[in-house]
Amino acid sequence: MRIVFMGTPEFAIPVLTKLIESEHSVAAVISAPDKERGRGKQISFTPVKEFAIKNKLPVFTPVSLRDNEFLASMKSFEPDLFVVVAFRILPKELYTIPKYGSINLHGSLLPKFRGAAPIQWALINGEKETGVTTFFLEDKVDTGNIILQSKIGIDEEDDFGSLHDKLKNLGADLVLETVNLIEQSKAVTSLQDNSIASPAPKITKEICEINWNKNAVEIHNLIKGLAPYPGAFFVTEGKKFKIFKTNIVVDHSKFENQEWKTIPLSLNQIHSSTLSIIQNKKEIYVKTGDRILRILELQPEGRKRMTAEEFLRGHSFLK
Repeated sequence: MRIVFMGTPEFAIPVLTKLIESEHSVAAVISAPDKERGRGKQISFTPVKEFAIKNKLPVFTPVSLRDNEFLASMKSFEPDLFVVVAFRILPKELYTIPKYGSINLHGSLLPKFRGAAPIQWALINGEKETGVTTFFLEDKVDTGNIILQSKIGIDEEDDFGSLHDKLKNLGADLVLETVNLIEQSKAVTSLQDNSIASPAPKITKEICEINWNKNAVEIHNLIKGLAPYPGAFFVTEGKKFKIFKTNIVVDHSKFENQEWKTIPLSLNQIHSSTLSIIQNKKEIYVKTGDRILRILELQPEGRKRMTAEEFLRGHSFLK
């Protein structure tokens, strides 16, 4: 199969690696345009573009996917298939170019978690399993006919970083299997059940801000779904603290006679104005809407990620 690959982040690289190592031919790679980053405004490439250059593959970074010159270039490759992983929404005049159409790898068990952040939302919603799906592209995002799916359990210790890495490797195997089936004319598709679809919208700053009035499970899952990036946070006295790891306290008896201290949350805090906290030389505990959470790992603004014990050696939430 003659393939044109489209992708941007690191999540897409295992798929591209599998295709390069297979008997199929990767004719070209399409990725997002280069960006200026940092104070020096140095030009940086996407992870997929960097990988493609190292592997001496032709790379295109079009600003517009409807540009006539770009569309003509894609047609000139005479591709059998477009393989898309974490890229952009393709217009119909692009995704219909290949002989066998275009397939996409999605980081959920569609129709669950359609959208930009399926891995994060599976964790935020407390799912016990998730997976990856390959499907044919259609006009509406993430709604095309399903080709294959592969499931994986979500471990209690999984966060976005660990689950992302599991799914990217699972997805690479699934894409190669899908491509082989299409080549052999053995791909059998199934319609998505729109009645059980759920959204996975882009993660915003508002979503990342912790609402301590929610129950402990919801907060714990939010923190897992946003770690290590971009990180759930709260703000006190103008300083942001990202929280990366927590435990839900099961036995509350040891807190019955302890005095909780209250710290103010900054005026721009959108959910509540104060936070109740207990800390000692090694541990930090906070009250939620129903139970107590122990903060295990955090990052003060302008500092590195650290354990609660490391934080308490030189810092305190209490004056």
